[in-house]
Amino acid sequence: MQIKRSYAMAAAVLAVIIGGVWWWLASGGPGNRLYGNVEIRQVDLAFNAQGRVATMNVQEGDKVKQGELLATLDDSTYASLLALSTARREAARAQLDLLLAGSRYEDIDAARAALEAAKATLANAKISYARQLGLAGRGATPQQALDDARMALDSAQAQEDGAQARLTELINGPRKQDIDAARAQYQEAAAQVQLAQTQFNNTKLVAPVNGIIMTRVVEPGTVVEPSSVIYSMANTSETWVRAFAPETMLARVAPGTKVTMTVDGSTKIYHGVIGYVSPVAEFTPKTVETPDLRTQLVYRFRVRVTDADDGLRQGMPVTIILP
Repeated sequence: MQIKRSYAMAAAVLAVIIGGVWWWLASGGPGNRLYGNVEIRQVDLAFNAQGRVATMNVQEGDKVKQGELLATLDDSTYASLLALSTARREAARAQLDLLLAGSRYEDIDAARAALEAAKATLANAKISYARQLGLAGRGATPQQALDDARMALDSAQAQEDGAQARLTELINGPRKQDIDAARAQYQEAAAQVQLAQTQFNNTKLVAPVNGIIMTRVVEPGTVVEPSSVIYSMANTSETWVRAFAPETMLARVAPGTKVTMTVDGSTKIYHGVIGYVSPVAEFTPKTVETPDLRTQLVYRFRVRVTDADDGLRQGMPVTIILP
């Protein structure tokens, strides 16, 4: 029985070795491999406003989705500014609408009636003045009475001119310059509302991309500036692998080339597409391991991983298998 078990174990080990050799040959051997490291880009998140932190909704290690609310500021001041600017906009809009609507028929009728009354007063003043002028010619009235009649006539004429001007103004409506000025004031007030709305929206911090929270920098109650970092998160929406290719393999790492990748300690095969190849050569970095250890010029390139998961971590060594 012991001999049978030994044979079975040896057969299993041999099968594993044969499978590994077969995969190694199928992948082209060491001449078909390049080596690199995972690059997960980090995003530092901050409010674009000043204030006291009200809530912190996520912890370190939490996965977040794009658009998810992460933290908020005390927005009472910004809400008041928004309400104030909104009220000013509505007042400016009402003034503009009033000018655009023109004169009311009731105002025109009242101005026409005032003009008729002014005309009647003027006619009476003319009669009184003519009477006083005749009496003064015969010496039957004092000079003061004649002066008073003349003054009443002039006043009645001025009132009639004013009533006529008022009626003409109401019939013609507001001037174009007044309407343009009111429209400009309304546009200014509307811009102030947009600015206040933007400032109010900036009191909410949302995730710009899918990712994982790496660091929670502050806690609720902290007063922060627009440049204060609130969270640091890893951008998991796109994962890249940075690698280097010698000049002899440069033609095989053209942009758009599909490759497969493996990492230490895992049997999963990842897939990716070469997205960028540096046009400038550089010396082999010390952190890059290649079968050929001699110093040589290499070209940096990046691979976008198309099926990345939590198994890929920042800086993790990756073996790239070319087609």
